[in-house]
Amino acid sequence: MPVLDAHQRPLRNLRLSVTDRCNLRCQYCMPEADYLWLPREDILQFEEIDRLVEQFLILGVDKVRLTGGEPLLRRDLPELVARLGRKPGIKDFAMTTNAVLLAQSAADLQAAGLHRLTISLDTLQRDRFIKLARFDELSRVLAGIDAAVDAFPGFKIDTVMIRGVNDDELIPLLEFARERRAEIRFIEYMDVGGATTWSMNQVYSRHDMLAAIAAHFGPVEPVRESSSAPAERYRLTDGTVFGIIASTTEPFCKSCDRSRLTADGLWYLCLYGARGVDLRGPLRGGVSDEALRDLVTSVWRTRTDRGAEARLSQRERSPLIPVSALRRDPHLEMHTRGG
Repeated sequence: MPVLDAHQRPLRNLRLSVTDRCNLRCQYCMPEADYLWLPREDILQFEEIDRLVEQFLILGVDKVRLTGGEPLLRRDLPELVARLGRKPGIKDFAMTTNAVLLAQSAADLQAAGLHRLTISLDTLQRDRFIKLARFDELSRVLAGIDAAVDAFPGFKIDTVMIRGVNDDELIPLLEFARERRAEIRFIEYMDVGGATTWSMNQVYSRHDMLAAIAAHFGPVEPVRESSSAPAERYRLTDGTVFGIIASTTEPFCKSCDRSRLTADGLWYLCLYGARGVDLRGPLRGGVSDEALRDLVTSVWRTRTDRGAEARLSQRERSPLIPVSALRRDPHLEMHTRGG
């Protein structure tokens, strides 16, 4: 029987952060100058990750996504991919990366058993990339994308759209993805974690994106499908499919089956959640597998989180977390809980 929360949402989709470190400093994720990093001794070892994932699979999870920080910074990552890739309970095994280190590792990841890949790309302009990410790495990102074309055909590209920052690249980015047979997903700018400069005025909404795409390409039709995926998918007249994740203006909380495990073993039930559940402590304390599953089950069954809907209902909406709070607790950061 599936494990259901208080709103009858199943426990099915686990986002697994393998590191809180990142080699970029993107404006919407890590805009500050200094960060408090997770202690290295607290980071879960591959054996610990393997054991925890096995318990989640027994409870009904069948989708696992590796995240970070930047997951390719985790040493020997293909070894973990191979461990998890052998588990028959994982039907969908994916990873999200910024692609800076992907060119030299794409083939190894594919050989190790990774099913799918998502690459973050917010601009095609070098000067803008440097301003957004604070590193001159666009050439390496594009080389990583070229490697993904062969190793992971049909890969996805995630683009955070920010009004007045990169909204003029909506059409060029869609065409860039189409040329590489990738499916791009445009993401509304969200007020979570490190989005300390967020404002509603900067949100480029799904409504406005669809209007701009239709004005350029002609009619856009929705793809009819039953899915708990966050993106609503659309098709152009030439068959090109793209997605839009409207988490800010039209949240998908009612169907959300996602939870997030940080690199040091805190389990978050909602991207907007203020506190996580410690799984590393019981794991290292010697509890049985059954006790771990009982803990996860009891927590999920009481889950009522609908964080994005709660934020949308607020009359006065400012950034979710002040910088002072982020500096006290790294777990509130997007790069720690895996987005």
